[in-house]
Amino acid sequence: VRHLRQAFSTHTQTSRHRRDLRNNMAKILLRPVLETDLRILFEQQLDREAVAMSAYPAKDSGEFMRHWEGILKNKAILARTILYKDKIAGHIICWKEGKYEQQVGYWIGKAFWGRGIATSALQEFLAQVKIRPLFAHVASHNLASKRVLEKNGFTLLDEGAKITVFKLNP
Repeated sequence: VRHLRQAFSTHTQTSRHRRDLRNNMAKILLRPVLETDLRILFEQQLDREAVAMSAYPAKDSGEFMRHWEGILKNKAILARTILYKDKIAGHIICWKEGKYEQQVGYWIGKAFWGRGIATSALQEFLAQVKIRPLFAHVASHNLASKRVLEKNGFTLLDEGAKITVFKLNP
């Protein structure tokens, strides 16, 4: 009986925790990336602290625009701008690459960190992107991004010194 009470108590706490997470989720909106968004997305990826956290190098203006021009032209890539309180908070994207098939990635501008925006955006994005498995690469030292993935059902696949790979199964 005690075992059943503990199991029920744990289930109730877990359900309550999930409900609390949903209630505290940031109110975001995802929409297709527009060319007019690129100036803000460019500025966001220049932030030195954000670059250090992501371990993804910033691009100069020309390289950035060519990169996004390719993304916007490619119908196989799903890219969305993340809006928070009518401001561009970042972007989220799904694409196919190498042995890890479909991947997801996101960038949140530093001014928007710590508000649950990445967690909410990924949750909303995953409701739109039905492809599974889905993989995500994150800088091994980026604990916040690892937590975003875990909150959205991703599990650790491979932890390297610099990059950690997560997987979302069907």
